[in-house]
Amino acid sequence: MTTTHAATDSQPPHDDAAPAPAPPMPAQPAADQPHNQSHGQPHDQPHDLAESARAVETTHDALSPLEADPDSTAAAEPTPGASDGAIAPSDIAGQPLQAAPAAEAEAACAPTAPEASASPRATEQDDWPPMAEMLQSFFVFEPTTAAPEPITVLGLDCARPRGLAGLSETQKRIADAADVICGGRTLLEEFSGQRLENEHNEEHNVEPPQDRPGTPELKARLLPLTTPLEPLLTRLSQLRAAGEKVLVLADGDPLLFGIGATLVRRLGAEAVRLLPAVSSLQQACARLSLPWHKVICLSLHGRDDLRPLNVACGKNAPLCILTDARMSPDVLARHLLDRGVDWFDTHIFERMGAPDESVNHLSLAQAAGREFGPACTMVLVPVAPPRRPCLGFDADQLAVDRGLITKKPVRAAALSLLRIEAGHVVWDIGSGSGAVALEASVLAHEGRVVAVERSAGRAMGIQENRRRFGAANVEVRLGQAPECLPSLPDPHRVFVGGGLSGDDGEDILGHVCLRLPVGGRVVVSCVLLDSFALCRRYFEALNWPVEILQISAAEGKSLGGDIHLAAMNPVFLLAAQKPAPAPIQASAQPEGR
Repeated sequence: MTTTHAATDSQPPHDDAAPAPAPPMPAQPAADQPHNQSHGQPHDQPHDLAESARAVETTHDALSPLEADPDSTAAAEPTPGASDGAIAPSDIAGQPLQAAPAAEAEAACAPTAPEASASPRATEQDDWPPMAEMLQSFFVFEPTTAAPEPITVLGLDCARPRGLAGLSETQKRIADAADVICGGRTLLEEFSGQRLENEHNEEHNVEPPQDRPGTPELKARLLPLTTPLEPLLTRLSQLRAAGEKVLVLADGDPLLFGIGATLVRRLGAEAVRLLPAVSSLQQACARLSLPWHKVICLSLHGRDDLRPLNVACGKNAPLCILTDARMSPDVLARHLLDRGVDWFDTHIFERMGAPDESVNHLSLAQAAGREFGPACTMVLVPVAPPRRPCLGFDADQLAVDRGLITKKPVRAAALSLLRIEAGHVVWDIGSGSGAVALEASVLAHEGRVVAVERSAGRAMGIQENRRRFGAANVEVRLGQAPECLPSLPDPHRVFVGGGLSGDDGEDILGHVCLRLPVGGRVVVSCVLLDSFALCRRYFEALNWPVEILQISAAEGKSLGGDIHLAAMNPVFLLAAQKPAPAPIQASAQPEGR
């Protein structure tokens, strides 16, 4: 920004007469004072308003606003102040400044003028701020700085050398022009060819590669990318705003679970320039001759949520998984096998593109028995159709403990009352054999189903039933309700199949109703009349709308060479939906107030 002042002082101050003090004004900030300093004029030196006005009158016609500032390097063009709302010199008093008589300025200040015999020190103390500052506080801002350059995010091909020598000419020019280069510590060390000793998120100056003849010199400072990202993103934004050229290095495509998407989300698309390279997904698919547009790509690098993997493994499509040291390929293989997912072969590319790259083509069972490093790309290719649970299980299809299974007509009615959607989180409390949980996973195929069971034997039966049908999105929690419920994810739908007949019945209902969101639904299956009465009283006390359904069904069985209908125990289903809270009504005010 250049500052065009309304007037400049072309005459020295008078020493033989004390100037008239100005009305008190707030002190100008430091940003408004450089003009005074550049001309060597003290801030506390007194000025006469009449003399300043005469100086303006004699110089206003001779000098343009830009010419009056000897430090200005801008072209002498008309300022856009009138259209931009800036204050032009002629607008200060509503008329041209040179038209203001000096006598009027003296008269305006005359009532407050000090005695002629006042000491210079008293005059300096009374004259605050100086008249020169008052006149020079009116200025016009003229933009002279272009918008900062966007942060460049440069993807590096994971199958090529990632040092300076392996870059294309365009990439070398980008790296040579950068003031700061940011990236993961390993990537920065490969790129710069030197080891970064400091473990903190601090900038490093690169030493010239004297011991490596022929190695290009890197002039930029190095900034390691560490977590948490918030301080780093703030630092990158500050560097960009200060006019520094920032280069961020990424593996492959920066928008494929990379730093590019985070920068765009936090700083805006206009602040980031993305230059992608071939990603590890593309490289792995090319090695396997696999069309990568058909592949579902997931990242478990720095993540611990396995729900996307559980959902994707039932879609009958290849999966590409980016792993880390904690979620390594062997850990993921054991997780999938535990949930009955065994219809994949796995291809594991370890340290892809490095001189010591390792490739393994294994079954899931073989991968589960091996150990792998932290930097792997894991591709799962289906070799058989996936198994899926279905609606309407027969009891002989499941592992059932002492016949504790919700009958098929009751399951069908309960699921219809729950109104489960694809992405819902569903609780099945008192799950028994897990039949309701398995059928709920068919409806919530993009969500999660949690089967809660207090009996260790029945919980093992639910795990076996999950393995039989490959229901990977069903989770089994062994525990007593309501103590085990706080650790569960917040539900959208809850089915209570048992556990209300004890002393904890009201506590279970209370926790469920508290955790449900507005519009969430709960369905309770009651065989005992006391449980039915408890649920009805509880929901009515909450003023929740309740649907009551009594299921009486009969099942055809063989008898005497024929078939007879054997009645099932009648079951009550109570369905309640959490209403929106009633709006707070203002109390009525008495008349006249």
